[in-house]
Amino acid sequence: MKSGRRIAFDYGQVRIGVAASDNSGLIASPIATLLAADPLLSNQIQALIAEYEPIYLVVGEPKHLSGASNPSLVAAHEFADFLKTLTDIPIHFIDERMSTISAAKNLRSSGHNAKTSKSKIDAMAAVSILESALNRERIAGHLD
Repeated sequence: MKSGRRIAFDYGQVRIGVAASDNSGLIASPIATLLAADPLLSNQIQALIAEYEPIYLVVGEPKHLSGASNPSLVAAHEFADFLKTLTDIPIHFIDERMSTISAAKNLRSSGHNAKTSKSKIDAMAAVSILESALNRERIAGHLD
């Protein structure tokens, strides 16, 4: 695998979970939960990109279980288009159908209440998305 950090986004219309990998691409960790309507969102994302200097970005694709498109999928692609206005770093999509459910389950099993941990769930969903990307990269040698 290529050396360098990666950043993943779990886009939601209220909150955006963000995770980053270590430089070796072995570990994904939650780093932030951003508010989608925050007027400083672009500044916050640019600050994360400047701090982590990722080699690529990942955006989760929230498809239906059947794989069909839906309004959330369209919104995730619009968010990726927004990211393209902020950086020229490559952006990849990863299927995130079960990421939020998995994140909520993991938080519950570690003693957290899902209702009071919404921002943690979003960041942990971004971790799940990033782990999927890292696994694909390890197996295939790339994300394309």
